[in-house]
Amino acid sequence: MTRVLVVAESGIERAGLEALLAREPAFSVVGRAARTDGDATLAQQIDELDPDVVVVAVAGEGDDGAPETPVESLARLAGDARAALVLLGDGGPEWVADALRAGAAALLPRDASPEALLAAVSAAAAGLVVLLRPAATALVTAAPTAAAGRAARADATQGQELTPRETEVLRMLAEGLANKQIAARLGISDHTVKFHVAAIFTKLGAGTRTEAVMLGARRGLVVV
Repeated sequence: MTRVLVVAESGIERAGLEALLAREPAFSVVGRAARTDGDATLAQQIDELDPDVVVVAVAGEGDDGAPETPVESLARLAGDARAALVLLGDGGPEWVADALRAGAAALLPRDASPEALLAAVSAAAAGLVVLLRPAATALVTAAPTAAAGRAARADATQGQELTPRETEVLRMLAEGLANKQIAARLGISDHTVKFHVAAIFTKLGAGTRTEAVMLGARRGLVVV
């Protein structure tokens, strides 16, 4: 059975998603959360509930037109727990590209059909990536622009220095240690390790642990 954690700001939306998922005997909703609870609370729930899939309804759009939910933060939280991330939102092609790069398994519009959502959760749990055709077409069309945007963000973060603790964590990532092993070695919580890893990714402009290690090596922070 696929274990699903539902995350949405609106209680009504959470209830609707739970009711929809309950229609499928192969799914079990193991918990629910709001993004306003904070990353630490969500990380704790993911750790405790051990979902296979995290379904997140993106809160909406900010003043600049970008979804307010920090997609990369969500993807990393889910990725640390090896849970597939299904996002429901209305961002543009660059947002889709960033979410996929961060590790999201499925991206659907907020008004996606029940059938599409259930299929996306099943596919994500099976290790597949899901996009509706319009999003995939827009993503391919906008690929050069999205790539330029990522390059600009990478340039903006290039000068940020890691703290001594972040450097220490990065070196342990280079050793191939998991979060729990890093936490035990440093005498800190798993959640604190996750936040250090997220900060490392942001400062190095990395999307994965391997990429972070390689970028750190280029800066002379680690030896690989």
